[in-house]
Amino acid sequence: MKHIVLAGGGTAGHVNPLLSVAAAIGRLEPDAKVSVIGTAVGLEKDLVPAAGFELDTIEKVPFPRRPNLYMLKFPGKWAAETRKVRTILEEREADVVAGFGGYASAPVYATAHRMGLPIVIHEQNARAGMANKLGSRWAEFIGTVYDGTGLKPASDGSIERVGLPLRPAIADLVTKLETDRAAARAEAAAELGVDPNRPLVLVTGGSLGAVSLNRAVAAASADLLKVAQVVHLTGRGKSDEVRSLVDVNAGAEHLTGLGADDAGRGDYHVAEYLERIDLAFACADLVVCRSGAGTVAELTALGLPAVYVPLPIGNGEQRFNAQPVVEAHGGIMVADKDLTPTWVREEVTTLLDDPEQLHDMGAHAWQYGIRDAAETMARRILDFA
Repeated sequence: MKHIVLAGGGTAGHVNPLLSVAAAIGRLEPDAKVSVIGTAVGLEKDLVPAAGFELDTIEKVPFPRRPNLYMLKFPGKWAAETRKVRTILEEREADVVAGFGGYASAPVYATAHRMGLPIVIHEQNARAGMANKLGSRWAEFIGTVYDGTGLKPASDGSIERVGLPLRPAIADLVTKLETDRAAARAEAAAELGVDPNRPLVLVTGGSLGAVSLNRAVAAASADLLKVAQVVHLTGRGKSDEVRSLVDVNAGAEHLTGLGADDAGRGDYHVAEYLERIDLAFACADLVVCRSGAGTVAELTALGLPAVYVPLPIGNGEQRFNAQPVVEAHGGIMVADKDLTPTWVREEVTTLLDDPEQLHDMGAHAWQYGIRDAAETMARRILDFA
């Protein structure tokens, strides 16, 4: 029996790919024993057990980024957690370690290296994080979502663009779209209460929303509704402002919610959050969104054209995520400061009014996207077990 330990967590961006690969390992080799090392404070504490996998927890040990009191405490904390990791790996009889980034990964990489265990890494961002930078020097294989991450494997290792391991709901939608795209759209439209025969633009800034996207699109709602229906996911606590802007600019009669009961009541559908985002993806002709790594990878895997609006903070990571898709003609990118109601009226309505251009953009997105990343990573991990 092969014993495989996966490491990572913190955010959904680390946990979801990990769980997708864990499930793929189970499909490819049902007898393999898979466990996960994470923290007790990240999303993994709930998502990993819920997915049916055992979770061993360690404390977060972030690398110090500036001289302060924590820098003096770091060596002791690092030593304590790496000792704990060694115990876990020994008790789990690990044959291979596979990391997905996040706080839990770094001490696992360092300990696995000292124990002589093979290391496999998945990096989902265009610019790698610190944990994966550390582990890459010892890695036998690195799978990435983007080229040019800056990671370099061990001297006898390899690196390959494998794509993002897709969440089950997105993977299922890929299968439906490949089988019968029109049927998938009609089925999803019935659940959401939207018209399957009318162009639809999906607006989403993620679970927390994006105020700039919300305001720009809602203020341009009158023009948008002349060429399409809108599903606007505002983020939690942000729906009132969007509804108010649509009321002022287009009229309250256009406002409605999401669900079969809202069918025919309006064509500007507002909700703070949609658990089944795959339903909205199935209906969308164009998506206006941020360009987080997961979002970009999922949209390209589905062949969805998008207007990417990178989050204007940090080191420009989100711009790097969207850039290769834009260069492949699978989407367009606009800076957050340039996303104004006027820009939306002029650019987004023009796109929606040109089905041929949308189709071509979607085809290029599909060509760029990768849909078998979970299976590819699972096979690579099993090869080293």
